[in-house]
Formats: sequence, C-alpha cells, structure tokens
Amino acid sequence: MSVKIAPSILSADFARLADAVSAAEAGGADWIHVDVMDGHFVPNLTIGPPVVAAVRRVTTLPLDVHLMIEQPERLLEAFAGAGADVLTVHRETCPHLHRTVERIRELGMRAGVAINPATPIESLDEILPYVDLVLVMSVNPGFGGQKYIKTSTRKVARMRQRLEGMGIHNVEVEVDGGISPLTAPEVVRAGATVLVAGNAVFNNEASVATNIAALRNAVRG
Repeated sequence: MSVKIAPSILSADFARLADAVSAAEAGGADWIHVDVMDGHFVPNLTIGPPVVAAVRRVTTLPLDVHLMIEQPERLLEAFAGAGADVLTVHRETCPHLHRTVERIRELGMRAGVAINPATPIESLDEILPYVDLVLVMSVNPGFGGQKYIKTSTRKVARMRQRLEGMGIHNVEVEVDGGISPLTAPEVVRAGATVLVAGNAVFNNEASVATNIAALRNAVRG
C-alpha cells in the first residue's frame, strides 16, 4: 500500500476551515483527518457531525473521522450521514467492539479501531479480521502539537508483524501524533501506511503544500 498523508484539521484555523481543507487537497493530501473529542474520554472538546458535513461540501477527499469519545455507537449514523468515509473508534471505549465495527461497515464506511499509547496491540487480536484500519496513537489523545512517543515506532512494527502473521495484508496502519518529516520515515519503515499530521501541515512556517511535500519527500525511497 502506498503511504497516505492525512492532514488533521485540529491544527487548522477554524475561522478559515474551508480554505485550510482546500489548501490541503490542492497541496496533495490523500485524506482529511477529523478529530472528534467529547471532553470525557479525552480532556478536550472539538467538533461534531455538522462540521464534518461542512468539510464534506468543500472536498472530494476521503474524510477520515476519528472518534475520541465515549459511547461512539450512539453517533455512527450521524457521522455516516455527514459524509465520513472512514470511521475509527477506540478499543478503550467500546465494550461491544465487534458490533460497533460491523455497524460502521453496514452504514457504508470503512471501519477503523484505535488504541492509546498504553494499550497493548494484543487487545485487538479478535477484531483485526473485521477492520479496514488500525490507528496507533503515538501521543496521548486530546491535544495537537504533542511530542512523538519514541516507543511508538516499535509498537507500529509489532502491529504490522501481527497483521502479517494473521494473514491480513490489506489493513491500513495509521499513526497519529507528533508526525513530522523527522519522525515520518521511521514509522513508515515500521509499517505505517497512513500518516496523520496536524502542526506539521498547518503552521506559519511554510505553506500547506510545501509542508505536505516535505512529508512526502521524507518517506520516499
């Protein structure tokens, strides 16, 4: 699988969100990553289905929606209706994870499952045959701009090895947190195929297109 760049709008200027999304699409992004937080599972409160629907209207790129919320099963239909293409829920918040994953797929979305830095990859063994994506958090979720947790590289490698060992070859391994041109090469070498980047894309140091190109160049070859 080719490496996909998924800029996270959490780091964009929300007063000019449509412009930020359009700049990411024009700059070569593959997906748009949308972080949904509820102030309970993570210590922050962000956006909901109406904003996802608004983003859907201004881009043709796949919307990669990451639900960092309690009881995500209550909102699956709402995010499907808003235009999400990939919907990821956390292992830590889903006591009936298989049922939730199956419902996501019934609604026509690709299903992802995420784990926090301290959650072992072995906890996903029973769900791996049913998902399209595994998201390895490389920071503690809740806020953008955090420093990459170094042990995440080994965790990504173990995740990819576990999938291959189970004969599962078509599942994306996504990494979210502290991704930059410095950290991206090592996570791709470890087996990641989707890179979520917030501050590395949306900042005042360079254009969105320049920043996406820097990430792309860092993982080439």
